[in-house]
Amino acid sequence: MDSTTRPAVLGDGAIGTFTASVADWATSTDHKKIGRLFAGCGLVSLAGYAVLGLLLALERAAASDSVLPENSLVQLFQAHRIGMIFDGLLPLTLGLAIAVVPMQLGARSIAFARLALTSFYLWLGGIILIGVSLIGNGGINGGEPQMVDLFLAGHGLMLLGLIAAAICVATTVLTTRAPGMTMRRIPFLSWAALVQALGMLIALPVMFGMVVYLFIDLRNAALVFTGPDAIGEELGAFLTQPLTFVFALTAIGVLAEVAPVAFGRRHPLRQVVFAGLALIGVGAFASVALRTSFPVDFGGASEDIVPDLVLLGLFLGLPLLGALLVVLLVGAVARGAKPRPTSPLIFSTLGTLMILVGMLGTLIHSVADLDLAGTVFEEGALVYVVYGGLLCGIGGLIHWSPKLSGRIVAERKVLPLAALGLIATILASFPHYIAGFLGQPAAAGTYSGVDGAGIWNTAVLAGHGLMALTVLASIAAMLSGEKAEASQTNHWCAHTLEWTLPSPAPADNFDALPTVSSAEPELDQTPMTEGSPS
Repeated sequence: MDSTTRPAVLGDGAIGTFTASVADWATSTDHKKIGRLFAGCGLVSLAGYAVLGLLLALERAAASDSVLPENSLVQLFQAHRIGMIFDGLLPLTLGLAIAVVPMQLGARSIAFARLALTSFYLWLGGIILIGVSLIGNGGINGGEPQMVDLFLAGHGLMLLGLIAAAICVATTVLTTRAPGMTMRRIPFLSWAALVQALGMLIALPVMFGMVVYLFIDLRNAALVFTGPDAIGEELGAFLTQPLTFVFALTAIGVLAEVAPVAFGRRHPLRQVVFAGLALIGVGAFASVALRTSFPVDFGGASEDIVPDLVLLGLFLGLPLLGALLVVLLVGAVARGAKPRPTSPLIFSTLGTLMILVGMLGTLIHSVADLDLAGTVFEEGALVYVVYGGLLCGIGGLIHWSPKLSGRIVAERKVLPLAALGLIATILASFPHYIAGFLGQPAAAGTYSGVDGAGIWNTAVLAGHGLMALTVLASIAAMLSGEKAEASQTNHWCAHTLEWTLPSPAPADNFDALPTVSSAEPELDQTPMTEGSPS
């Protein structure tokens, strides 16, 4: 909206310009703006929850001295877990998909653009209600009945928004592809976004139904469930692994997308990468089974071990195998090529490796003989997955920044942040693995009787603090990037359709629908870049 179209009541001054800009963003059906709203809120939220993680680690490190109000610890631990997943990781990956996927497919817009905008407001409103309820002593084991009801209502509103957004993404991939863009030719990020959206449409309606069931029961004297303490038992499968693997799927898709670009060649095993990303989506079925864990007791009877191993392999083993395939096949595309160590490649590689460590930790956590149930070990796995997805998401936003904002992020500013993010993730996660073996209880501010846990909680404190710094510095670097020149349509020498567009891409993307004849249409136009990136 420029000065020629701005309503006269707004005026031409700074206030009028600002108001017009806010109104434009608040009512826009441009999928790039909607995606950036989701992703921007996710980034800012993750920085905030990193600070909250720091405070909770400080509470644990202090042990004998209370840093935070003791009567609010339960709500703070819930806020940290729910916020990292539904207020951070999920909007970041979903926002990246909404912003980029239509351009990759040759579409002028996302499917159901107004629904996509509405989904953002539903999600945001739900998150705000959840926060208010936790402040008012609601949530799991909440002591204020009205706030517990508000907690469930907020979850319902948030889930409606996320389900609507997933419908938009899935429908876009399935129905709005350019002529010649078959399912075998869609870019890796679009495929990952489709699998994530379908996984969300499998899991989140089940969660929504459970929320409605709990809400009705609590409003009617808790005739079926035992009260607010039952919320954690019934919703636990949606607040942990392996469903978080699905929420990080688009983030892993960033690595699959940028690796061929960094090595300047076509991926020789596209269908295997598709299969690997699809295997990660199997984790969505675990929440449908309403299982929070899949313990295997190797000390039990042999007839009980086999069914447990089957469940473990299905819900945890297959997603791990899928992620491993994506990482290992980076070696296939790198073979014989000279790489460019770009910041998107480094961010997404390090992030995916961290997600793999979280997946492996979830497998270890499932071995009942290790007595890790109820310890902070699972929290360490969760942080690995969330922070790994965060690093991949930052890499993706840097990669597509020219098309989304028209700015090219300086490599010298963000490359050190990839290393800082890696250190932060390890410090915030791995010490919990060790403390878990020591027996430190989960979601508790004390660890009486656990020798040596203090040093590991101090390391976690440092990790969350460094991650908050990493996110804020990354946001600053992206906002201060240099404006792309008119001739810089393909800054990375990338291979897909979005790189044929100007930087930034116009609201309607393409003037005329392109016709696609291969999986790398832009690379077809510049074959001299293959194998020798400029």
